[in-house]
Amino acid sequence: MRRDAVVPRTSVFVIAAAAAATCALAACGPVKIGSAAIYGGQRITVTTLSDQVSSLEQAAQTGKTKTQLQFPTSQAPRQVLGWLLRFQIRDELAVRNHVFVTAGESQRALAILARQTGRTGPAFVQLAVANGIAPDMLPDLGRYEAVQRDLIIRLNGGTLPRTQARVQVISAQFNHRECVAAKSLNIQVNPQYGQMDYGTLSVIPAPSPLSAPATPSPSPTPKPQLTPQC
Repeated sequence: MRRDAVVPRTSVFVIAAAAAATCALAACGPVKIGSAAIYGGQRITVTTLSDQVSSLEQAAQTGKTKTQLQFPTSQAPRQVLGWLLRFQIRDELAVRNHVFVTAGESQRALAILARQTGRTGPAFVQLAVANGIAPDMLPDLGRYEAVQRDLIIRLNGGTLPRTQARVQVISAQFNHRECVAAKSLNIQVNPQYGQMDYGTLSVIPAPSPLSAPATPSPSPTPKPQLTPQC
């Protein structure tokens, strides 16, 4: 990639940090028993989510130094579920826009992301784990990145945008298409894990019926988007 190419992106790790800090305002709909979430008629089972959370927690404890998660351990299921849903949304975006990426392209996209973060090898794996991505989810992260890169190049006429103004235009087009893809999946999250925020494509806490009234915050967080704005 040339040095003057500007890649429009909201860092996947910035997304994760925003999700961990977001508060919820409303409940979500019913979900089938045994499902952590439903998307497009498919489901992410509680067992699948539990296995990925266990993998994440194990990875955080292995190695020469323990990995400090960027969220409380109690929030690990919500963070992991958020990534599983983002991957499904990105796959739906690819299908709707006729984007096809190979395993090799996914690997290269993951390598590019690693270089952009300044970490490679085990250090990059630790960074991913810290942000809620279990090691065996890294191929999905590579595909997630590759689909974005491919579609951005297509929307820009065959090259990456090279000016900030162009980045903003292409980012708006990309975000709208991803919103439409997310909307088409009719995502339902088990209230045990939270609810979907379409603003950050994250799973955020669902309110408890026994919760005390919220007190005004000196630094209020952005209001979550509980329905797609597209």
